[in-house]
Amino acid sequence: MDRQASFDVAFARFETAVTSGNVPGGVLGFVSRDGARMTRAAGQAQLVPESRPMTVDTWFDLASLSKVILTTERIMRHAREGRINLDAPLTTLIPDLRQYHPDTAWERQLTIRQCLGHQTGLPPVFPIYTYGSDPDLLRAFVLQHEWPRGEAVYSCINFILLGIGLERLEGCRIRDMDPGFGFAFSGKAPITAATEYCNWRGRVLVGEVHDENCFALQGAGNAGLFGTVSSVLDFAQDLLDKEAAGDSHPRLLRTPVGSTRGHGWELPHPDWSGGGQCSDQTIGHTGFTGTGLWIDFAAGHAWSLLTNRVHPSRFRESDIIPLRQAVATAIYGKD
Repeated sequence: MDRQASFDVAFARFETAVTSGNVPGGVLGFVSRDGARMTRAAGQAQLVPESRPMTVDTWFDLASLSKVILTTERIMRHAREGRINLDAPLTTLIPDLRQYHPDTAWERQLTIRQCLGHQTGLPPVFPIYTYGSDPDLLRAFVLQHEWPRGEAVYSCINFILLGIGLERLEGCRIRDMDPGFGFAFSGKAPITAATEYCNWRGRVLVGEVHDENCFALQGAGNAGLFGTVSSVLDFAQDLLDKEAAGDSHPRLLRTPVGSTRGHGWELPHPDWSGGGQCSDQTIGHTGFTGTGLWIDFAAGHAWSLLTNRVHPSRFRESDIIPLRQAVATAIYGKD
């Protein structure tokens, strides 16, 4: 099956999810190392309080894709240029982390690489936004809070800490940094997919970040980036080009840090979101709002499925995991 036929099957599987009501809408995109590109949209960018159609130019709240497109890339660039050591403790960037317990606080031993690979034992999520409305106070809370230590799990706290580290290193807030070509830290409402009706903010979110902690911190390393399928595919094609040119950066991204994690990215494992057909040289990441990007360096292609699956509420079944897997399988021309 050729690329176009495989893409058509993948899009048909996505379109079925839209027509069945699992997700309001979204955009599927594919790009290959040789520059071939395909994008198609289906469904609605917004259902309430008004309806708007989805288009291939619709902007999305990329949610946790921010971790890899923004935060990981900036951390790795600083490491390549010798400003940081990935195996150094976070305290080299944030010396006041748990500053009142310098000899006993376990958080002070955490390394930058452990945070990138989600190998810290920090909790997966925490309602930081419920502890105040001052972003400076909330940053202080994150740094001085005594975090419970558990098993190594995927954790937004890892990347909130990395974001604070970047702010210290670059001397500005996340939202004052360059988000990269084709990306932004907000979206214009008429052209941005709606996410959730937020009970805390009392409105349907359109063009403002869905993640409550990122909103309260006024920018964080775990979320906050907006973009279109074209900007996401441009990012993926840049990594494919770097790999073809012999750049070591893509290889380091997929170098394991944990059993299922590389540097920032998720690696193939049974039942992962990227399906079972990709090579072992694939990296991928998803976002809570319904976004995802997967890059197979051996196959020389990447695909992105961007949806607004939390609109108008996260408390509904979207079947997003089997949908992502079904689309990925079709991308490879498999049933």
